[in-house]
Amino acid sequence: MPIATASMPTALTNELLDALAEARSADAALRQVDHMRSLIAGESIFSIQQNVTTAHDPAGEIRLRRFYSSETARHPVGGTKRKTLTPWTQCLFVQGRVFVAEGAEAVAPHFDDFEQMRPYGLQSVINVPLLRGTVCYATFNVFGTRPEWQPHEVLGIRLLALAAARWVPAAPGLAYRFTDMSFTSPMES
Repeated sequence: MPIATASMPTALTNELLDALAEARSADAALRQVDHMRSLIAGESIFSIQQNVTTAHDPAGEIRLRRFYSSETARHPVGGTKRKTLTPWTQCLFVQGRVFVAEGAEAVAPHFDDFEQMRPYGLQSVINVPLLRGTVCYATFNVFGTRPEWQPHEVLGIRLLALAAARWVPAAPGLAYRFTDMSFTSPMES
């Protein structure tokens, strides 16, 4: 069951930040974030996709590699996918904004692998861009089985993404490949 609306900010701030202060590795820290995600979002799947696009990748594509997964048996760390310029990539990678979709009919058009998600009952998503300057170097993703999110759940997931960001490195050689985008190296920020 998700954390009650009134207690969510206090529990998130105190419990998680205390646990993260003691984490000695990215895996340990992200397991703490994952635990808190399950309290906030209930039945859901969580992953972090690292942007590993380089100058050698085709223009107009972003290459993503799974950096963390709450479901390693079904969605192993290291799995990759390519994305083209769509409203989803525009929102996260060009505009640096959070993407929220509620209901299977709203999620399906944005994920070419939605038919693989359908058997798990996933029907809502919150994607939070992890940014260095204007560069989205990773995405923090929560797919839920509920058809819609409550405002405190969206806030909680966004706060978790901020807490997790320090544990997710920018990939070496990261370069944007959308021709209409300018690139700022994450290391220059």
